[in-house]
Amino acid sequence: MITIRKLSTLPPRTRIRKIARLFHQCGCGSCHPSYLLSLVTLAQETLTDLLGSGVDHAFLNRLPPLIESGDEALPLALEDGYHLLLSALGETVADWDLEDGEGELDRSKRTIWEHYLVIDRVRSPYNVGSIFRSADSFGIKKIFLIEGSGDPGHSRALRTSGGTTATVDYEVLTEDGVCTALSSLALPLFALESGGEDITSFAFPERGAAVVGSEELGVSARMLALCDGSLGRASILLGGTKGSLNVAASSAIMLSRWYAQ
Repeated sequence: MITIRKLSTLPPRTRIRKIARLFHQCGCGSCHPSYLLSLVTLAQETLTDLLGSGVDHAFLNRLPPLIESGDEALPLALEDGYHLLLSALGETVADWDLEDGEGELDRSKRTIWEHYLVIDRVRSPYNVGSIFRSADSFGIKKIFLIEGSGDPGHSRALRTSGGTTATVDYEVLTEDGVCTALSSLALPLFALESGGEDITSFAFPERGAAVVGSEELGVSARMLALCDGSLGRASILLGGTKGSLNVAASSAIMLSRWYAQ
């Protein structure tokens, strides 16, 4: 288990996230009382540094008496602390997440196909994070982000990704770099774009790369030309008043369909 000294060297947000995971582990198992007390103190100090002196420590203040007495209510209180610390960071956790022994998402649980995804200048970190979450769920082996796309490390991307920026391999490259990488992999390409074949009848490849484009302009002309010269375009049939779907929503639909082929 990570030492208090090592925890103290982590960036504040990472430190709180790790302490939250340790609360969860200790609540499900057992930890030495002195270690738990040190975790509580470090959490209080770090939250004050992050959020200011006015931060409410009530849920942390009730832990030391339970730890010292070995009260049977301690496991539930630690689980509360786990969720409340993440909430203080603006994050949530799903009870059905598949985690490893360190409380992190377990990459080994993923089913991965020879499916690649190109994010072509999707600007919003929220959308980028959401696309990562879908990519984690639907077998994507690696994501290539063309420079100009939202940063997967941005706090908003981390929030919507639910931790999956750490479970899906990715690389940020220039457009030339992405084209070179795809060429070296000898992958057939298709674009998720209007004017193509309905995804319900589109012939998704067993191995290949899909390209999703920016919120305003869609897939770039160069990437679209490469796709049109390969497998073409897949489109989602719409029946509403809007001419298109949000890129994260449309990506999820397409990736689910590809995964199920």
